[in-house]
Amino acid sequence: MEPIRKHTGLVYPLNRANVDTDQIIPKQFLKRISRQGFGQFVFYNWRFDSKGTLRDDFSLNQPKYEGTSILVAGENFGCGSSREHAPWALLDYGFRVVIAPSYADIFYNNCTKNGILPVILSDDDVQTLIKNAEAEQYYLTVDLEAKKVYDNKGFEATFDLDSYKREMLLNGWDDIAVTLTHVDKIDQFEANRK
Repeated sequence: MEPIRKHTGLVYPLNRANVDTDQIIPKQFLKRISRQGFGQFVFYNWRFDSKGTLRDDFSLNQPKYEGTSILVAGENFGCGSSREHAPWALLDYGFRVVIAPSYADIFYNNCTKNGILPVILSDDDVQTLIKNAEAEQYYLTVDLEAKKVYDNKGFEATFDLDSYKREMLLNGWDDIAVTLTHVDKIDQFEANRK
């Protein structure tokens, strides 16, 4: 995984609550065995019509959101099934940070294990960010080291993240990488077991 310490990016506002994992990555695209290639299908049923053509009426398809890397959404983001493909799809599309008032627990944990920083802010703060991003191209900086979200217009909010998850994201570690930080002890244990 790529470490994430401070990220500045274009904000995409998804002013919807209870976005479930099947809306993030529909079930028909879960046939891949690698983590790559899911980004093209993110929010597929909203982004594309029945013929597979990009829809004009879904905001993510607008040119002003091209290159977006911060998703701001409503409460209970990532609810539904526990598919890990949802954060894979968001990351592959280009999202490094998701900001919402609340998340489904499994989705939240899957984000931190796959290199996406899930930030929890108050509903009022989230609505402010959504309003700003709907009005114009809007950039935020998310500083994981300082645990702050801010823009260049005066908005600033703090967030919290479990210290273990924070360390994993700051170092770009997944579960295997965390295990490998103990490789000397593992080697020693294996040598003693021969």
